[in-house]
Amino acid sequence: MFQTLSGRFFILTVLFVVLAEVLILVPSVARFRQDYLSASLERAQIASLALEAEDRISSDLEAELLETAEIYNVVLRRNEVRQLVLSSPIPAPIVASFDLRHPSAYDLVVDGLAALFDSSDHVIRVLGDPVRRAGLLIEITMSTRGLHEALVAYAIQVLWVSTAISALTAVLLFWAVRQALLLPMRQVVSHMQSYANAPEDARSIIAPNARLRELREAQDAMKSMQVELTGALKQKERLAQLGGAVAKISHDLRNILSSAQLFTDRIEASEDPTVARLAPKLVRSISRAIHLCETTLAYGRAEESAPQLEWLKLSRLFEDVVEAEQLASEGKITFTRTVAEDLQLRADPEQLYRVISNLCRNARQALEATPGQGQIDLSAADAQGHWWIKVQDNGPGLPERAKNNLFTAFQGGTTKGGSGLGLAISAELIRGHGGRLSLEKSDAQGSIFSIELPKANN
Repeated sequence: MFQTLSGRFFILTVLFVVLAEVLILVPSVARFRQDYLSASLERAQIASLALEAEDRISSDLEAELLETAEIYNVVLRRNEVRQLVLSSPIPAPIVASFDLRHPSAYDLVVDGLAALFDSSDHVIRVLGDPVRRAGLLIEITMSTRGLHEALVAYAIQVLWVSTAISALTAVLLFWAVRQALLLPMRQVVSHMQSYANAPEDARSIIAPNARLRELREAQDAMKSMQVELTGALKQKERLAQLGGAVAKISHDLRNILSSAQLFTDRIEASEDPTVARLAPKLVRSISRAIHLCETTLAYGRAEESAPQLEWLKLSRLFEDVVEAEQLASEGKITFTRTVAEDLQLRADPEQLYRVISNLCRNARQALEATPGQGQIDLSAADAQGHWWIKVQDNGPGLPERAKNNLFTAFQGGTTKGGSGLGLAISAELIRGHGGRLSLEKSDAQGSIFSIELPKANN
């Protein structure tokens, strides 16, 4: 029972109600004792009226009056004169005196609890004001046995009533909470279990319908989470399918490129000056393609291999990228390079080439889709603690949708029909170097992508 929320709620409700009743019982016991002693004083005063009606009464009648009032002696004080009205032998010494005329709340509580838990039979003196001002003071001596028995009976009765009230309250609260909270929560759990069995199925996504604001907020949050998770799972499945397709394509493409590499080896022996100048660049491009295919086949997953760091001359890498992009643009775009001829940095040359080539290709495709003369500038410098590389264009800037998911695969495409893989791969490659790829600016005057490579890891 303690392992369920409903069981714990039921038991806690009973405990708290009983605790409340106990807190109520303490002042109730004090009040009951006060009323009991006040009633004893009234009975004593009534018994003393018999003596006033008769000048003398028999000893048997006096004893009967005292026994009926459950007291031993009655003393009245009138006009500063203390008069013993009724008396009988006291079986034991008086152990305490209680003045009911001006008691404090603390004294009432302490004396009430003491009378409840002390079962010994003592003789006590009680002082109080006479009824209807029939004198200055009335004083009685009495036994505590009757008071103790009355207090015990009263406390037991209160506890029984408290138990019944707490049980009824707990049952009603349990039923109300079960209907208003527990059953809707079980429905949410049922939705969660149903969704866990088929997270790709959009039909199992929860439809918020709770009336309680807190539960409705939980359902709304769960729906948002399930929608995002379902989308992520579909994207993951798409990536897995794409990975399998890429692996197959890479396998066949590697074989084709290997054959092309054999032909370029022969082309290098040509005496034609143009062929001799372009052949080495063609060989390097084919070698890069073969290396990329082999890397894809070796790992067979979306993760990139760790970078193989080496010192490279950045101006030469810029030259390779620009020549490849100039051929693709057919001279419609101007490329500039702002980099020191002797600037060297330590990075993986193949991976860095892929990153800069991706950025230039994206810029070129954006410029080709807009009128006017396009320009792309590659710049780099050695800064304090890091190297930076920038790719800047004078294009129309990126749309807001692309900015929000710029480095997310299949969501950050910057051109119509683009998959957004280029920027996602580039960001991953730069992170592998311990660096950062970011969009520094993108507006109507153009875009600037910035690469930061730390020297600390070198």
